[in-house]
Amino acid sequence: MTLDPLPDLLVQPIIRTALAEDLGRAGDITGQACVPADARLTADFVARRGGVVAGLACIRLTLAEIDPTATVEALSADGLVAPAGSALARVSGNARAILTAERTALNLLGRLCGIATLTQDYVDAVAGTKARITDTRKTTPGLRALEKYAVRCGGGVNHRFGLDDAILIKDNHVAACGSVGEAVRRAKAFAGHLVKVEVEVDSLNQLQEALAGDPDVIMLDNFELADMREAVRIVDGRLPLEASGGVTLETVREIAETGVDVISVGALTHSVRVLDIGLDAVEG
Repeated sequence: MTLDPLPDLLVQPIIRTALAEDLGRAGDITGQACVPADARLTADFVARRGGVVAGLACIRLTLAEIDPTATVEALSADGLVAPAGSALARVSGNARAILTAERTALNLLGRLCGIATLTQDYVDAVAGTKARITDTRKTTPGLRALEKYAVRCGGGVNHRFGLDDAILIKDNHVAACGSVGEAVRRAKAFAGHLVKVEVEVDSLNQLQEALAGDPDVIMLDNFELADMREAVRIVDGRLPLEASGGVTLETVREIAETGVDVISVGALTHSVRVLDIGLDAVEG
């Protein structure tokens, strides 16, 4: 699949912070020492391992911060599968600038491609069921927008982006309120007409209590498969059911086959393997 990249305005502050961290107080002293100021370079960003592409804009935006005159030619697109050994983008410009921007661009691109690739693995694992794979808020601080974009590149969908765009009642909220029912009642009274209320339950008894409060979504937290199937039977399509907790590639298919609507997977962003991508100079 392909999709529109994130707006530059959203990504630029992330890149500027990363570059400032890398440049430190004196800039790229290796480049200053070894590379003539007027040297030119053409190089390709190459996938050492096959995977789903995500975050190509990071190359362009990182290089633009160092050399606004540099050119970036995209050779793939976000959401596409890149075979091992394929070039994702070609850059041309001042050699010092490209080498200075290299690591920041690779760090972001590799992580985002890794997230997209892992997401696609989960999506493929539940193919043929109605379940959709979604992320969580277990993201790298400062990178949430980029990481959730990468999930979409891999065919997943996004859960809430933060604490302010949906109400999600967890076990500690229930403890503070005294019961699932009371927590749902308070949330429904507080929520505006565009704000959804989801409640986490950890037993079939809590499920029944939650249903009485008429939430918009119910999360089945660490349910056994038999209880999950029973929850699907009880709810009978009245509202979406989300399965969560300890989901792996080995277990996600059988979870999906219980009939739940959504499966949230924190590992998409908190346990991702970065896709190996390198920068190779082009001769000639």
